[in-house]
Amino acid sequence: MNASKFVAVSALAVLAAVTSIAAQADEADGSQFAVQVTSQRTRAEVRAEAVAAVGDRSQELAALGVAAVPSKATRADVRAQAAQALRLGKISSGEASSL
Repeated sequence: MNASKFVAVSALAVLAAVTSIAAQADEADGSQFAVQVTSQRTRAEVRAEAVAAVGDRSQELAALGVAAVPSKATRADVRAQAAQALRLGKISSGEASSL
């Protein structure tokens, strides 16, 4: 008697699991929720707006009290100074330096 109840309960559990998986199979796709959007602007307009937004960062920094200081050093000068500081041990290098 116990064996037949066990078999019946396990059969119902398997049936419930299969039904649950079948019910969720439609939800896994998600394509029925996709929305078709037609853009009102061209790619060039969006790109121009993005470039303009990046250019306005100087005003945000000025509002915070940060002033942009133009540098008179060339890239090569800065690299040479960094290499010399590294050789002299004034700055650390590598992963071990972060410890």
